[in-house]
Amino acid sequence: MKVLIADDQPAVCAALQLLFELHGLPSVVVNRPEETLDLIATEDIGAVVQDMNFTQEKTSGEEGVALFRAIKKLDPDLPVVLLTAWGSLETAVSLVKEGASDYMAKPWDDDKLARVVKNLVQMRALQQENTRLNAQRTRLRKTLASRYDLRGLVYASEAMHSLVNLACTIAASDAPVLITGPNGSGKEKLAEIVQANSRRKDKPFVKINAGALPDDLLEAELFGAEAGAFTGANKSRIGRFEAAHGGTLFLDEIGNLSMAGQAKLLRVLQTGEFERLGSSGTRKADVRIVSATNTDLQRAIAAGTFREDLYFRLNVIELPVPPLGERPDDVLLLAEHFLQTLPGIDGAPPAKLSDEARLTLQTYEWPGNVRELQNRIHRAKLTALDGVIRPAHLGIPPAGARVRPEFESRAAMNATPSGGLPTLASPRPEPADGPPAAADPERGSIEEALLKAGGVVSKAAAEMGLSRQALYRRMERLGIVLERRPKV
Repeated sequence: MKVLIADDQPAVCAALQLLFELHGLPSVVVNRPEETLDLIATEDIGAVVQDMNFTQEKTSGEEGVALFRAIKKLDPDLPVVLLTAWGSLETAVSLVKEGASDYMAKPWDDDKLARVVKNLVQMRALQQENTRLNAQRTRLRKTLASRYDLRGLVYASEAMHSLVNLACTIAASDAPVLITGPNGSGKEKLAEIVQANSRRKDKPFVKINAGALPDDLLEAELFGAEAGAFTGANKSRIGRFEAAHGGTLFLDEIGNLSMAGQAKLLRVLQTGEFERLGSSGTRKADVRIVSATNTDLQRAIAAGTFREDLYFRLNVIELPVPPLGERPDDVLLLAEHFLQTLPGIDGAPPAKLSDEARLTLQTYEWPGNVRELQNRIHRAKLTALDGVIRPAHLGIPPAGARVRPEFESRAAMNATPSGGLPTLASPRPEPADGPPAAADPERGSIEEALLKAGGVVSKAAAEMGLSRQALYRRMERLGIVLERRPKV
């Protein structure tokens, strides 16, 4: 993918081309705004580096604003880095809020500019590859959905496609199914898919949290009770097995069932027979068992907390649901789904994810899985009053705490300083050939935002409409340093 350099000064273009060539980035140069749009429409462009002024007589940045907005209208996802003179710096800052990836004042820092552009090009390539793969997987999912009822499940990853395909295939049998996976990963949804595609789909689907049943209520809940069987039992009641007769009984959190409960459950699974509490009459129930757990049952068996014979009764077919952190292809698709389906604030503009928010979602490890993603998108939709969701709206902990290993270097760029209380230090000395940092009109606003936020960079960035990464770059350029003094 090429870097498109849009600048009217031949010396600037030549310097940028040489810089990008040294960093393995092919580039193409245009000198007029209209040529920029033509190349974007015809070439494979990974990022645009554009000047804010294209004629020497004009220094307000109006030409750059018009070009930036035209680029975003033509290709909203194309990364744009703005090169600006000091006179149009405030204009460039305002364009960051409109979706510009970054801005840098002339003369720029070669290493920093090359690093930023290279990261943007790599992200652009990754996004396009993800789009292609997601389109392919969407076709596969639609093919599967045309044959089976997927209960509205949203996914794009190969791992989930294989798992759902297996669930649909084995649904036609009556074999017991054990669904394993961490909390919030979608085990209950998979159980619904098994039920919806079985011969029992028009029969009851009864759910029960097996691990939450106390021993003294276990029999009554599972098998029912006659009137007078225990204090407060004023009338007969049926249990979950009777309620699920002909259908499916979903036993969630089976790994937390007590040993006494396991023995009682094993008996009915072996014989299909049970008695209501307080009755000697034997009853039968035609029930398919689907169970789920986040517990490692093999380890529980070794520890003596789960019966091996019950395990083999439940685990005829196992459906292991991978954690969301192991299927990053699903993250953005699920996030967009939740944006469309979760309620927001009446009258608020439609919510959309900024590029920084998308990167945050893709690099986060998701310890709480799909449930955490749903809650964070809901939070962001309620707090992003302008409709643009930024990383701060997601409420994700400081980057680096739970970032997937392949993104650790990027997380280090985003990381919030820790360990003590923040103070603003004296600015670092400026290069002799650069303008003084104190003259930058943005310094005062950054320092004020940092002080109001108590030195929490993510809060200050959200207040200014920037990502943490963008604010750190501006702080570094201006020589603004957060020093930490020990807590007392």
